[in-house]
Formats: sequence, C-alpha cells, structure tokens
Amino acid sequence: MTVLTQPEARTDVLNRLRRAEGQIRGIQRMVEEGEDCLKIGQQFAAVRKALDSTYLRMTVCFMEQELNARVQPDESQKASLEAMVKDMETMLARLG
Repeated sequence: MTVLTQPEARTDVLNRLRRAEGQIRGIQRMVEEGEDCLKIGQQFAAVRKALDSTYLRMTVCFMEQELNARVQPDESQKASLEAMVKDMETMLARLG
C-alpha cells in the first residue's frame, strides 16, 4: 500500500480537506437558514472544485514519490522529473 510520505504534501492535502470541510459546514448552515438555492448551488460548485483540485494534488504527489522511488533519478534528472510532473499537474488541472 502506498501512502503520502512527503510531510509537506500530506499537510497540503489535509489543509485543502479542512477548507472543503468548512465550506460544507457553511452549506449546511445555509440550508438550515433557508438561504437561496442559487447561492447554495454556487457553494456546492466551489466545494466540488476544491475537492477535485485536492484529489489532483494528492494524485500528483503520489506519482512524484512513486517515480522517485522506482526510477531513482540522479541530481541532474531530478529537476527534469520535477518539471515534467509540474507540467502534468498543470495539464490535468485544465481538464477538470
């Protein structure tokens, strides 16, 4: 089983999840208070986008750590690998 081993990646994903959790609590409050459905729908869209970007970030972190573990790049290859992973993250983010 693979886990996120990079502490900064884990912290980033957890912080993103906490923000989404706060947004969901806000939606619950809006529903309880009888807020306009359009405003609630906008918040749902924001939460979905936040969760999608969090999933993407976690996936990219996983790919990066697995590539580093399996390929074991030397110092000259690390920068190239990091750039490739960053470009892939940008491309995947545009799909969603």
